[in-house]
This record gives sequence, C-alpha cells and structure tokens, in this order.
Amino acid sequence: MKSYTITVNGNVYDVTVEENGAVSAPPAAPAPRRAVAPVAAAKPAPAAGGAGNVKIEAGAAGKVFKIEASVGASVKKGDTVMILEIMKMETPVVATEDGTVASINVNVGEMVEAGALLATLNN
Repeated sequence: MKSYTITVNGNVYDVTVEENGAVSAPPAAPAPRRAVAPVAAAKPAPAAGGAGNVKIEAGAAGKVFKIEASVGASVKKGDTVMILEIMKMETPVVATEDGTVASINVNVGEMVEAGALLATLNN
C-alpha cells in the first residue's frame, strides 16, 4: 500500500492505495481538513522613490479585492487605499496618516496573511 496526500479545491485528503489493484472496502471517509495556502511572494509595484516610511499592513488574512490608490497619490488619514475580501466581506484598508503612496506591495487576487505589508506611505 502507498499513502498519498491529495488536495482538491483547497481540501486536503490522506488516501491509501493498494499496489496490486485489489479492491477492498474503503475506510470511513475522513473529514476534509483545510489546506494552508502558501504565502505568495509579494510582487511590488514600481515605487516612487522607494518604499515609504509608513507601513500599511493587513489586519487579517484575506484576498486583495481592489486597489483604490496608486503610487504617487496623496491620501488623507482614513482614505481607502485598497479593499480586502475577508471571510466573504469587503473590508477597506485605510491610510493610517496623511501622506503620499510610496508603494503598493500586492496585486489584485493575491492572498495575504494577517500582518502582511500591503503598501507604504511617505508622510
């Protein structure tokens, strides 16, 4: 017998396969376990003068739904920089202070973990 781990639609299954081709009654199906998505390396957008001195980080794990501000844009404290989809809800990520967007460090559709660097500002 050989054991394999198979991922289907984000669900991970541990399966055992007989090598001789004999068919036997399958064991009770185990409950699927959640796969831990690998964290993709952020592909930084071109930055105006490099990364800024103010970091904007993800408050929770989610998917980048929409980027509202672009590099070089002036933002005020509370302005939406991007929107994350967290638990099927669109959650705005806002500027923590007045400044200019120095870098956008993620792309639309990218999965991010809590605390991931999303963007930077220069104040």
